[in-house]
Amino acid sequence: MTIEITRPPALSPVSSLTAEEITRVSALLHQAGHVTDAVRFVYVGLLEPAKSEVLAARAGGAIPDRQARVLLLDTSTGTSLDATVNLTSGTVSTVEIDTTKGQLPILDDEFASVDPILRASEEWAAALAKRGLKIDEVVTAPLSPGYFKNDGEEGLRVLRVIAFQFSDPTDHPWAHPIDGLSVYVDVISKTVLRVLDEELLPIPAEPSKFHLPEGRPAPLEGLKPIEITQPEGPSFTVEGDRVSWANWTLDIGFDAREGLVLHNLAFADPDHGGEVRPVVYRASIAEMLVAYADPAPTRYWQNYFDTGEYLFGRYTNSLTLGCDCLGEIRYFDAVLADEFGNPRTIRNAICMHEEDYGTLWKHTDVYVEGVSEVRRQRRLVISFFTTVGNYDYGFYWYLYLDGKIELEAKLTGIAIASSYKGIEDWPYATEVAPGVGAPFHQHLFSARLDMMVDGLANAVDEVEAAPLPISEQNPYGNAFTFAKRRIASEDEGGRRADSALGRTWHIVNTERTNRYGQPTGYVLEAQQGPTLLADPDSSVHARGTFATKELWVTAYDPAERYPAGDLVNQNPGGDGLPAYMAANRNLDGADLVVWHTFGLTHFPRPEDWPVMPVDYAGFRLLPYGFFDRNPALNVPANKPAHGGTCCASNGS
Repeated sequence: MTIEITRPPALSPVSSLTAEEITRVSALLHQAGHVTDAVRFVYVGLLEPAKSEVLAARAGGAIPDRQARVLLLDTSTGTSLDATVNLTSGTVSTVEIDTTKGQLPILDDEFASVDPILRASEEWAAALAKRGLKIDEVVTAPLSPGYFKNDGEEGLRVLRVIAFQFSDPTDHPWAHPIDGLSVYVDVISKTVLRVLDEELLPIPAEPSKFHLPEGRPAPLEGLKPIEITQPEGPSFTVEGDRVSWANWTLDIGFDAREGLVLHNLAFADPDHGGEVRPVVYRASIAEMLVAYADPAPTRYWQNYFDTGEYLFGRYTNSLTLGCDCLGEIRYFDAVLADEFGNPRTIRNAICMHEEDYGTLWKHTDVYVEGVSEVRRQRRLVISFFTTVGNYDYGFYWYLYLDGKIELEAKLTGIAIASSYKGIEDWPYATEVAPGVGAPFHQHLFSARLDMMVDGLANAVDEVEAAPLPISEQNPYGNAFTFAKRRIASEDEGGRRADSALGRTWHIVNTERTNRYGQPTGYVLEAQQGPTLLADPDSSVHARGTFATKELWVTAYDPAERYPAGDLVNQNPGGDGLPAYMAANRNLDGADLVVWHTFGLTHFPRPEDWPVMPVDYAGFRLLPYGFFDRNPALNVPANKPAHGGTCCASNGS
């Protein structure tokens, strides 16, 4: 079968695969004999060309070949292939994966296979009967197993399973954990490896029906409608993947593993004739670790890498106007491959709109001709939401008129539950409903920021406050300054934040200066909070080393995409950033990738149950000497449509 593809001219070398391309990828793999009835497509995504090739193409050079990366799993044998499909030449190459060093991400098909396996297990039925339960009253939650040297698991494709009572289809099963019990399953041989029946604990009985009127208080009255309108339409334009808004331009992409990806973020400098200056070549959430603090024999293994183990882009929500997004909305669909290699479309996967964001800048001065000037800030919002099991995550990229970039993660959904044993006996959970414990845990994200501040020659300076002692130069003790040190090589590239010193990291260009002779740059401002709290000798520490520091800096390599490594599922550890940085490459005046760890340490509150109000985590990138002065001086004054006066004293 031959499928000819004509790409729209507005699409770039890093545009996500189209439905037609996914269909051709599948056809080429079938033709090459790599697909049987038992083989599933675990991942299909664009194999992005090297940055140098993309930049050359943008400058008018040769267009790189379109290539796809495909991960294939034979569900009858466990054989795993890493395939490269060249859509330009029509060729296929494959490498067999050594599954002792990491398994492919988990299939939906494998999750679905667990329940029939357990129904055939007499040991599982007996464990439920001890608790007065029948198999039909139970729903299982198959989960990634982590990596532990358990007898009989080496080289196997394993899921670990916890269970919840589900006797009422209108009730959320998460509220009724069957604790003290778990089971390990080999999804290739379709056998139960082990049933852990450790402790008989009461199953919490209080229903959770917050989605129904009877599960909530009476509706709150008195809230009037909020309508956000732009009578003249939005300020952005879209051509293919390319978005232009105010002084910003960027390309939007989507990936089954990372979800929303931003490419080629650049700002047109109003003080330099509108020169389009690059800031970030590629930005994404490259990993997310949810590490639990419950050491119980049936739960100690609970740590989940939601991008590397589950491919959280697959679970992206279709967004709804007025519910997920307000205002003048532009939606983008996401096209992914299903597990049989067929294209599937997630409608309205990405939401883009503008928001008013209060005051941009303001000054009132009665001494200078009665000057009173104010401008309003606004931001471009590009977002998506994904649901991974019990939790829902929104990722919101914000671009501002003054050159700021911000990422905000929004966390909501349902906290995974255990049986509550009391804070004295089990100080690892909060009681959030009668008998329901919500275990302590961390959500730690890794943002991969492939930087390109004014070009490829970048470096990172660590900058922090430096208090000064009383001295001859500082006789009153009030002086302070800052200290700055260059991160010269990858040996120095793993850094910790320090809120006491206000530590930040300046990504600077080593070949360009502003009018003050200082390097142009952007500063990464980290939110302060704990990094990974697991013991340094623990399995999750070895596998999630990226989460132990807020900052990592590496030299660019197109093959280095994921902070916990390429194959995260059942990976023993050591891959990803520790392996990348072992080369100790130069970082001074180099093509750099900045990896930023941020997140939340969650000691759940009763207010987080039965559904969690949104909590937030994120970071900011701010221009620091990138511009010669405030780049938002050209923002026009707002002229209210419904009364009021102009926001500029000179009427402009």
